[in-house]
Amino acid sequence: MSKLDQLAAMSIVVADTGDIDAIATLKPVDATTNPSLLLKAAGLERFESDVALLKGTENAADEFAVRVGSQIVSLVPGVISTEVDARLSFNTPATVAKAEALIERYAKAGVDSGRVLIKIASTWEGIRAAAELEKRGIHCNLTLLFGFEQAKACADAGVFLISPFVGRITDWYKANTDVSIEAPLQDPGVQSVHRIYDHYKTHGYKTVVMGASFRNIGQIEALAGCDRLTIAPNLLAELGAADGVLERALSDTAATSGLAAEITEAEFRFDHNESAMASEKLADGIRRFVADQRQLEAALS
Repeated sequence: MSKLDQLAAMSIVVADTGDIDAIATLKPVDATTNPSLLLKAAGLERFESDVALLKGTENAADEFAVRVGSQIVSLVPGVISTEVDARLSFNTPATVAKAEALIERYAKAGVDSGRVLIKIASTWEGIRAAAELEKRGIHCNLTLLFGFEQAKACADAGVFLISPFVGRITDWYKANTDVSIEAPLQDPGVQSVHRIYDHYKTHGYKTVVMGASFRNIGQIEALAGCDRLTIAPNLLAELGAADGVLERALSDTAATSGLAAEITEAEFRFDHNESAMASEKLADGIRRFVADQRQLEAALS
């Protein structure tokens, strides 16, 4: 068995791409997109007719996201994650309204809401929106997650899934500290997911942990056994070509000490501010997604 086959036996494998051909070839369980991936998809020949049809129409970017997502969900047995406009990251009511609008668009395209996760940035306001959406039966994927305080707040809110960004955490530590990474388990991004996973399982939280934003297969292998892992096509292909035994790195022992005390808004904001890495990477991630959203809208204008 390849390492990808072994990984799929331990974790749900998700394709981090809007490339339909890659998804058809790699056959992941779930798939996820974001504004950056949708911008790339808009330049593909496969979506030329969709882009031409949507040019100049109202809410064209949302409709394009749903069209891409609808094609993807027809190729996977699980779910597709579709992102709310990152410009709404600090507006709880607007995020809820946008999420419901996306679900309505999917319904019109014949896709059941159970096949869709709404991606929201892990700001305090975004987490509050996700808590409300979960109460309304709309499952959420909290993205741009870098700090432990974000993970704690998401669990308290009962969100369906979180996406800790492994590679971007590592990027920050390499750029801003003298960290030495001689083995994957010394990687700050990998360590972050281990800490979150252990906290969730120890306290019995149901929120799914899905490692994301990988830079190499060593990071992925060090998280084998994580609930889900969303992986770019090039790394999926590399794992598919890799031989050797893949050891389980994370395991749910089912031992629980009960839910932890909920993090307050003041604690969340203070802890987030204390972490230069988390606060800088969240802000940078939102800015990048906003820039790509604007480019996508320009391409469809």
